[in-house]
Amino acid sequence: MENNKFEKIESIRVEALDKILGIPFKVLDDGFVRVVDYMGSDQSIVQAARVSYGKGTKKKSQDRGLIRYLMRHRHSTPFEMCEIKLHVRVPMDCWRQWIRHRTANINEYSTRYSIAIDSAQTTNPEEWRIQSTSNMQGSSGFLRSEIGYQLSNEENELHEMARKVYNHRIDFGIAREQARKDLPLSTYTEAYWKIDLHNLLHFLELRMDSHAQLEIRKYAETIGKEIVKNWVPLTWEAFDEYRLNSMYFSGNEIKIINLINSNKIDDALKIASSLGWLEKREDGSLKQNLERTEFEEKLEALNSIKPWK
Repeated sequence: MENNKFEKIESIRVEALDKILGIPFKVLDDGFVRVVDYMGSDQSIVQAARVSYGKGTKKKSQDRGLIRYLMRHRHSTPFEMCEIKLHVRVPMDCWRQWIRHRTANINEYSTRYSIAIDSAQTTNPEEWRIQSTSNMQGSSGFLRSEIGYQLSNEENELHEMARKVYNHRIDFGIAREQARKDLPLSTYTEAYWKIDLHNLLHFLELRMDSHAQLEIRKYAETIGKEIVKNWVPLTWEAFDEYRLNSMYFSGNEIKIINLINSNKIDDALKIASSLGWLEKREDGSLKQNLERTEFEEKLEALNSIKPWK
């Protein structure tokens, strides 16, 4: 039987990522993100995409073009060839959102076995956000700082009392699993989080979005701009263009834009009306409609008119 000849495999290292390996990037007041380990690079993605027809070229321009093609057409499998393991310190309320992304391997600091981390996220007086009236899960603008000072003082008192009660229970020998139950969600936790690049990019696309909660957005921005950008620069360039800074239009939205460009405003209004976008209050103003509002944001980005205004 003829022996198969294989190309020698060498471990792929990324110099820019190796330089920051293990270095914590500060997030919020006492949080951080740092790279513990990684596997793969832009080269790994290209290699996986070309495996069906051999080694292919090694020109960087062609690698760049292939990665951009994969990103544009959402061919995700080659991006799964890269993995990264992060060590994070994050407030528990933020972590609740984080682990909703069920596509990673996670090992979290356990307050059943260890004493809870003596740190809680605090809020500066000018950082208290007001509940959004158009998006029930979001915020809009900030409270006046003079009221913020009162809320920050109350927060500090609450943190001190919660920690005092917790420590008192521990001193009495109460089981750690029970002593922890009244700690606030602002308490920091730590975890190792390992994820492949495809799912990491999905996480970043959602959590770097302007509609994401500010706290988790800061973590996502740190991971994206300080880590992923150094790890897979060609992929980050394509992701930034085709995912972070792109827009998606529904079939009806495309029809409305085409009608606006053809100056067929009445026809555009008919479609908008059929979608329930033009329902009015008793005073004649348009009722809130999240789908319409999101489309209006797209029109603003295109410098296009809003036919119902």
